[in-house]
Amino acid sequence: MSDEKRARLKEWLASGEARLQPLSLPQRELWEATPVPPGDAANHICSIIHVRGKLTPQNCPEALQIVVERQEVLRLSILPGRDGALQMIRKTSEANLVYRELSAAESTPEAIEEQAQSVFRKPFDLLQGPLYRAEVMKRGPEDHVLAFAIHHAIGDGWSLGVFVQDLACAYAQGLLGKRDERLPPVPLSYTEWAAAERAYWQPAEVAKRADFWKTTLAGSRRLWPNAEPGPPWELERTVTAISGELCAAVRELARQAGATLFSTLLAAFQIALARWSGVHDLVVGTPVANRNRKAAHETMGYFAGIVPMRGQAEPTRPFADKVREVHQSTMDAFANALPFAELVKTLGGRNASGAHPIFDVRFALQNHPVPDIEFPSLSARLRMRSTGTARFHLGCELTEDGDGLEVVWLARRTVVSPNDISQLDGMFQKVLSEVSRAPQSRTATATL
Repeated sequence: MSDEKRARLKEWLASGEARLQPLSLPQRELWEATPVPPGDAANHICSIIHVRGKLTPQNCPEALQIVVERQEVLRLSILPGRDGALQMIRKTSEANLVYRELSAAESTPEAIEEQAQSVFRKPFDLLQGPLYRAEVMKRGPEDHVLAFAIHHAIGDGWSLGVFVQDLACAYAQGLLGKRDERLPPVPLSYTEWAAAERAYWQPAEVAKRADFWKTTLAGSRRLWPNAEPGPPWELERTVTAISGELCAAVRELARQAGATLFSTLLAAFQIALARWSGVHDLVVGTPVANRNRKAAHETMGYFAGIVPMRGQAEPTRPFADKVREVHQSTMDAFANALPFAELVKTLGGRNASGAHPIFDVRFALQNHPVPDIEFPSLSARLRMRSTGTARFHLGCELTEDGDGLEVVWLARRTVVSPNDISQLDGMFQKVLSEVSRAPQSRTATATL
């Protein structure tokens, strides 16, 4: 840190303009339990928000400023320290937004995608902040695209829905001539939540769950134990879909088995992955929202946790039995979930070169709130970009899309090729189709 920045920091702290807090437990994962450098753009969560309404260079930053004042993580940056990084929260911060009118050539889908990527890929200054950026691109009188990127240290998938809701409410206040009014404070701030989590997860509480994970993951192995991809950390993104008809059949299968949709999809994914890889004892990681307190539902921040899921694809078992087993093991894993940084310490895991400390594959059913906003003079549709913070080699993320599911495959090209993804996607869909028609079929024949 330069002498000038150090002097400025001392002034902020002395005047109360800024305050310091320890990292939250989820934030610690980014600094302690991932191979990806915290400042790398692979840690950005990105989204496109399609907005119809009369947005102007004046009302856009005004609305965002109201959200910045409500959500403290939008005023947060990271201060390096001798004993570890710290959160630095400022009392005030100006909205970080760019408003641009596009020419006809710049308004094509390809050109907008290119411009959005420039918003997504630019690294953040973790010390200076802010750790988000927004760019409004005007395509027509009431047609806009908002490209929004936020660092994972201050946001997760749920946070994007909160952001859209707050931004729409702030914009509506401006339309009603209430620009000087503020949104009500959040019931629970991010730093208050983080302090409560740190107070709860004392060594004695961690120890209560440690034996479960030592037993559950004993003898497990990685899918790619010798892969050393290293940087760049970007994942290649491939999008497919599960049809509404097939999705309805899978839901009915879950109902008959007394399981959740997540457990049923995970069971099918484990079978497809085992068939594709030839490895039948698999560990995948899945995210959990970690917002068990209703007071946290309106708060932006990095709350989400990661839970390892271990499963065996036994070729002679009926799929219906497999689903019930996965459902029970999922409930057990969630009940014994630990903050991921603490889990890694418990297991004594270390990062191999470019590798996650516990698993190589991520599987997620994204069911956090993603609102579509409809006002008389404004509509907004949020579409997340499953860029994936690249702490793994392969990811499968499913999101409800009408009656069906969008499937986003994320892969490190140095480990998993596009042809591999095509094969794995086809195998996953075929497993779902076969077992939906015949739940008692053996998993060995489910993909034949």
